Amino acid sequence: MFGLPPELLFLLILCLVAACAFEFVNGFHDTANAVATVIYTNTLRPWVAVVWSGIWNFIGVFAGGIGVAMAIVYLLPVEALIDQNVYHGIAMIGALLISAIIWNVGTWYYGLPSSSSHTLIGSILGVGIAFSILPDTTGTAVNWGEAGKTGMSLIVSPLLGFTLTVILMFILKRFVKNKTIFKEPHKRKPPPLWIRLILIVTCTLVSFFHGSNDGQKGVGLIMLILIGIVPIHFALDISKDPASITQSLAQVEQVVNKVDTNVLSLKDAQNVTEMKSNIADMHRLFSSVDQLHALPEKSRFMVRRDILLLTKETENLLKSPDVTLSLADRARLDENIKEMRTYTDYAPTWVISIVALSLGIGTMVGWKRIVKTIGEKIGKEHLTYAQGASAELMAAGVIGFSTFVFKLPVSTTHILSSGIAGSMVANRGIKNLNPTTVRNIALAWVLTLPVSMFLSGTLFLLFRWMI
Repeated sequence: MFGLPPELLFLLILCLVAACAFEFVNGFHDTANAVATVIYTNTLRPWVAVVWSGIWNFIGVFAGGIGVAMAIVYLLPVEALIDQNVYHGIAMIGALLISAIIWNVGTWYYGLPSSSSHTLIGSILGVGIAFSILPDTTGTAVNWGEAGKTGMSLIVSPLLGFTLTVILMFILKRFVKNKTIFKEPHKRKPPPLWIRLILIVTCTLVSFFHGSNDGQKGVGLIMLILIGIVPIHFALDISKDPASITQSLAQVEQVVNKVDTNVLSLKDAQNVTEMKSNIADMHRLFSSVDQLHALPEKSRFMVRRDILLLTKETENLLKSPDVTLSLADRARLDENIKEMRTYTDYAPTWVISIVALSLGIGTMVGWKRIVKTIGEKIGKEHLTYAQGASAELMAAGVIGFSTFVFKLPVSTTHILSSGIAGSMVANRGIKNLNPTTVRNIALAWVLTLPVSMFLSGTLFLLFRWMI
């Protein structure tokens, strides 16, 4: 399989199993985000709720696309981390997987709604930073531009969740005349039918969007494993028609040749020269083949490298104030670069399937600890129908928008926990929050990123030293 010797194949399978284990833990760690409200309002029985949530998490993984997955992949410039020693790739993957799983399981054990997203991203960044301090490393090993966008989304989304839930609660109080929705649920009776339907819909939406966002993180993680350990086999989507990429390359070349380098700064002129060099290199690689799978294995990785370099160089070119391309040429350049990226930004169906299965099954296990924290301990009062519905409706909207519009990873845990807190504040003010629980959750939030970075970085250096 993949032409690997038995011991490397075993390690690859072990890494894939560990990635599925992370997604499984993610499932039961984050289940409470979707089912806490329907359980604590007696809308659905617990096992009905978690099975229903698991099904919609599974569906969400397939519907989410791969935009968020690629945001995870490109946190690390994997091409810079790969060398002739495949064990170095295994050290990278093993370190980030082990550290992510350790922190996730630990916070679940103590019933803390900590973020799987923060954990995974912290582990990836820790590996990249550790790699950059190795004596034989040149340049950066972290894509700080991508990391900055991801970090901003993780910071802004919970604040948005808190604020929007407060606003939504005030709107409900202003316009909903039926006060049943604001009362504490009966311990043994389900809510009125109309409230019950609303809560089931919000639970379904959060489950679906959680799958679409967090599931993509698992897809991105597995693609990191495959690119890091067997890069030649997963450098390009060889199922696609190469005619499209050569046509796009010709369109890009035509636009680049229109650029007048005489009016550009030295840096911009050098950027154009590098673009032409990469275009010529791709023409050379495709000159003797008519199918992607006919490309020599090493040439596939070189094509991937050229496409990613052209993407970055195009961004730099279009930012330059001295470039006098027409709007039509700018649009043509951007459109054809995006078409070329479809050959590098992909995930095989089997990868999406095993992530969906791991997340869906995980959703049905181990949900009680964190459900109790969200349903009973964030506020000083029992969760009401209005609080549950408004927090989950807000969470579904924020997660869905981040996934399908911005294609950025966000923390379902942070968003919904902030929404629950916002609903408590909207009801009786900030004094309605449970200070001990809020302090513990906040501490877990603050520690997740640095601890996971430290764990993964230390493990990576240890594994590299052992190899």
